[in-house]
Amino acid sequence: MRSMSKDACEVHITIHRLDELSVSLRQAWHRAMDESPEYANPFLSPEFATGIGRYRGGARVAVLHEYGEPVGFFPYERNSLGVGRAMGLGLSDCQALVHRPGVTWDAQELLRACGLSIFEFDHLVEEQKPFGRHVTGMFASPVIDLEHGEGSYAEWLRGAYPGLAKTTLKKERRIGRDLGEVRFVFDERDPRVLRTLMQWKSAQYRRTGRMDRFARPWIVDLVDHLFQVREEHFTGVLSVLYAGDRPVAAHFGPRSHTVFACWFTAYDPEFRYYSPGLIMHLRLAEAARRDDVRLMDLGRGDKEYKDWLKTRELRVGEGFATRPHPVAAAHRLWRRPVRGLRNTVLAHPTLRESADRLLKTVGTWRTSGRADSGAAGPRAR
Repeated sequence: MRSMSKDACEVHITIHRLDELSVSLRQAWHRAMDESPEYANPFLSPEFATGIGRYRGGARVAVLHEYGEPVGFFPYERNSLGVGRAMGLGLSDCQALVHRPGVTWDAQELLRACGLSIFEFDHLVEEQKPFGRHVTGMFASPVIDLEHGEGSYAEWLRGAYPGLAKTTLKKERRIGRDLGEVRFVFDERDPRVLRTLMQWKSAQYRRTGRMDRFARPWIVDLVDHLFQVREEHFTGVLSVLYAGDRPVAAHFGPRSHTVFACWFTAYDPEFRYYSPGLIMHLRLAEAARRDDVRLMDLGRGDKEYKDWLKTRELRVGEGFATRPHPVAAAHRLWRRPVRGLRNTVLAHPTLRESADRLLKTVGTWRTSGRADSGAAGPRAR
């Protein structure tokens, strides 16, 4: 453990491995999440950070103390050169220094205490003002506000989404006629269905030319681990839409006691004409509402279904917090143009559509090659 102090009588920062975090520090972290709605997202919990730490050797958390009391928690990953990144960068849809109300801190002092020359983030909570001058772009992150109430799924759907209700309910009835009774399980505990979801998602990544996350064994292991976590501030929830006894769509994502984060959704492409992905999200939102979730976070990104479902948008930041250091300059010079090009493409519909077509063409070549070689799907334990 290392420590430093900005002011010996005010702020003291200690650095911890996630697997050595004490029960009292975890409780203080949870308390900071509870006291500010901006930090209620399950991706900001110690459970998620600990899960990353099981499979990523450089995972750490900086703990801010005021007058001896832990008041802030900054999870991050660090390599041997002092290059830092947000915890689970590329997987996490929410990043922040989680702190109690009124706590002040300095980004440069924080990076120095963590031994970081640079810290990269892409889903930073907008409230994080000390990182403000390091933000290179702000992006919409659509959410659904959920109000608890009674009534059937159909009644809720007609009230919340009158434009979608008629066609969605019609497609659900059609699935029932063609395949068997439609059944939705909000919290499915069968790990075999989690395997099915990962196989569907892996195939979707390949078809669309995207990086196959589930081709990376550590991500498969992480999802397996988080599926087993059942805590107040982080529960891994697998939700499944069945037609008869057959799963046709599934979602896995974390929830805290008030926020549900959409993460991995996929469906059996054989039934794509029934719109199982959209049905899945609507069923998920209604079930989360019944389970006292207040906010469903759809995550950053432009997708048509998000525009249909959102009630408002949060703002998340992307950028690089740096200290004067040659490693920081080199890393920023390498990474910023890549992010800038991607954001330019995503911001322009014509460029985005062209890029999607190109990626799908690449995906067709890739899947054809895998079929010819008999390649296997994602690793399953």
